Amino acid sequence: MKVGIIGTGNMGRILVEALLDGKAISPSSMFITNRTIAKAFDIRQTYPEIIVENNAEEIAKKAELIFVCVKPHDVFNCIQNIVPFLTENHCVVSITSPISVEQLESVLPCSTARVIPSITNRALSGVSLLTFGEKCEPHWKETLTEMLGVISTPLQIEEEITRVASDIVSCGPAFFVYLTRRFIDAAVSETLIDEETATKLASEMLIGLGALLKKDFYTLPTLQEKVCVKGGITGEGIKILESELGEVFEHLFQATHSKFNEDIEGTKKQFTLH
Repeated sequence: MKVGIIGTGNMGRILVEALLDGKAISPSSMFITNRTIAKAFDIRQTYPEIIVENNAEEIAKKAELIFVCVKPHDVFNCIQNIVPFLTENHCVVSITSPISVEQLESVLPCSTARVIPSITNRALSGVSLLTFGEKCEPHWKETLTEMLGVISTPLQIEEEITRVASDIVSCGPAFFVYLTRRFIDAAVSETLIDEETATKLASEMLIGLGALLKKDFYTLPTLQEKVCVKGGITGEGIKILESELGEVFEHLFQATHSKFNEDIEGTKKQFTLH
């Protein structure tokens, strides 16, 4: 099977590297392109057998499974460029959350799906979110689920939880890295520890925490209970978090959903005009 990737920015490149490193696809079966073509050629330096094409149209001519990894407002134009080269045997996958599978199906003659990857997939870990179009052929559902299973835990979701699921899976790493950095900065500011040591300790703590959860030794609540001894130092720290965090996470989800709705309105106009 030939696989095409249109767009090799941050997430497009992560998808390429994860699929190849996980051996879900062979480099000689992958076709990639990018508006700034130098980015695609940069990937080929690591994977010499990968095939770089000059534009999206060439990808559509040669690949059966096509991932559209461009910004939300560029998806419609990208699809319009490749439609003349698509048949009912193709499958087109968008990786952007504001574009629904219904919108894809309204302009495409083939199977459609949406996959929302995470940066954690680069380590062949984490979750990837899957939504299939109503007309998506069963063999494409099976193919995508199996392929993504090599680099992640694929989870099929309904449209109504797309944004919050993406916030947790795809945006979550950035949110928690930011919190960790603030944690480290505070440690350096308030104590004698240096930044390098604090960063090393925090990073290893997160790795260990992930291992505990992955091996099902604890759930999130029971893990907190184990560490937070009544009347102990951890408990004093938790009190500060409880009193000062307030509704910060509620506000976070409000902000991401507001931007999401803005993007939806912009893309809706493009697809409606069609």
